[in-house]
Amino acid sequence: MDDTLAVLQAALEAQSQELPAALATVVEAQGSVPRHAGSKMLVREDGSIVGTVGGGAMEALVIKEAILSMREGTPRTRSYTLNDIQAGDPGVCGGTVQVFIEPLIAVPRILVIGMGHVGKALAELARWMGFYVAICDDREAYCNPGYLPDMDEYVVCKPADVIDQARIDRNTYVAAVTRGMPVDLPLIPALLATEAAYIGLIGSRRRWTLTAKALKAERMLDDEALRRVYSPIGLELQAETPREIAISIMAQIIMLRRGGSGQPMQWLDEEGESE
Repeated sequence: MDDTLAVLQAALEAQSQELPAALATVVEAQGSVPRHAGSKMLVREDGSIVGTVGGGAMEALVIKEAILSMREGTPRTRSYTLNDIQAGDPGVCGGTVQVFIEPLIAVPRILVIGMGHVGKALAELARWMGFYVAICDDREAYCNPGYLPDMDEYVVCKPADVIDQARIDRNTYVAAVTRGMPVDLPLIPALLATEAAYIGLIGSRRRWTLTAKALKAERMLDDEALRRVYSPIGLELQAETPREIAISIMAQIIMLRRGGSGQPMQWLDEEGESE
């Protein structure tokens, strides 16, 4: 029985629950092979599957590629020859199979910590850009639908406690637009303990220098760990207003998410390389 419907239903479920997954599809099959072109398999982050692209050693290789595809966020096409196990082929059916592996990218999440003027502008901009937006503040008056409508999550807690209240994974971008070092010192170590794709902290270079020095002395954090923190947050745009600063922050997040350089477009040649 064709299991395409079960695979597609599992893919839809993974997307709706924002769970990492990848879809493997046989796009070409020649000779004697276990599955025909169009056969599909969903691979979850833990390596479990729905459907099959043929089983055996070949399928195990596809699963490994699918997990790597999820981690890197990039699709890939792989070809497998099924002739001679002694030569390293993953099978002896006598044919060749080409498989397209596509990571199912969940909607990117942003967690904005600190809902002052910049935090509010940032959350509004991120929402407009299609991000899943969670906001956090220890002041309930600044973290509710009346103050800022249409957000996906409202988390009222001490900033350092947010890792226990909100989901922070490799698809989460954290922007800490906080009130100062007393908040930052317990918050940054907590965020560094997560798999967040991005941790940005607002403030001047001096503020970050002092914060980093204190974190190394009091929290025993080293330079390698602290390099995960982008501070001052955002790209250099000479931004001044809350909305301008929000654009600067989102520009940096998009640059990192898409693998951009941040350089002016006119400085790039036709192939996207710097002149």
